[in-house]
Amino acid sequence: MSTLRYFKPKSIEEACSLLHKYGEDSKVIAGGTDLLIQIKNKVTLPNFLISLADIGALNYINYDEIDGIRIGALTTVDSIKNFSFVRSKYNALAHASDTLGSPTIRRQATIGGNLCNGSPSADIATALMVLGMQLKMTSVHGENTISIDKFFIGPRKTIINHSQILTEIQIPAPPLNSGSAFEKQTRRQGADLAVAGVAALAVMHGDIFSDIKIGLGAVAPTPIRAEGAEEVLRGKKLDDRLLEESIQTASRESMPIDDIRGFADHRRKLVAALLKRVIRQAVAQARTEVKPCL
Repeated sequence: MSTLRYFKPKSIEEACSLLHKYGEDSKVIAGGTDLLIQIKNKVTLPNFLISLADIGALNYINYDEIDGIRIGALTTVDSIKNFSFVRSKYNALAHASDTLGSPTIRRQATIGGNLCNGSPSADIATALMVLGMQLKMTSVHGENTISIDKFFIGPRKTIINHSQILTEIQIPAPPLNSGSAFEKQTRRQGADLAVAGVAALAVMHGDIFSDIKIGLGAVAPTPIRAEGAEEVLRGKKLDDRLLEESIQTASRESMPIDDIRGFADHRRKLVAALLKRVIRQAVAQARTEVKPCL
């Protein structure tokens, strides 16, 4: 049995060089809230651990009215939920961050690690599905950016390869007259994984949905967009009949399984119940943010 070797590079360049050198035998570790458990349970057994803990250039969160928000991959979930512009401009992300795990986990877990873990029930990923997020990845060969819609490819699998590091999360400024919301249902109160999670972004032109995005978590192999449910509402006036049609469409678009946290049929019903509340919350916030529609 080989001895696990541990590295603490001081820069992104050094970390990328180590990944390039050790390849598939290596793993990147940030907060370690997921990876250390996987190693302990022998789910993954890397020969080389490359810690990002000393790379200060990956720990930041900035907001600009034009460009939106930029978050370094090493930023903790606790820092995100407490950032004033997240709480005022990105309600879905604020709520998802606020309900992830326990306070201790939120102080240690990083947004980059949470996304790269690829969990189908990841609260933050579900919220970010509706916010138009882009992810910047870096390797010895340079940088590239990808939409979150293309990032997750299977349960605990992402498009990021063994030679890349997720370095930045980019979220555009919220559209005018928009609001977002997130809710989840767990088996019990406290630090528990979602049985189902739902997020929505509503962009309103008076009472008309000029745009709508819906994200679902814990009810498919990856976090997904409920595009059929979106199309039911997009360009139309909010009313009870259309809302019911949309939430039932989202329920059918979900692909839950039976597992220790819940039965598939129960999860579909949760999607409908949660989505009705989330859409109404997003619309209510959009109306408080309303500016003249020209």
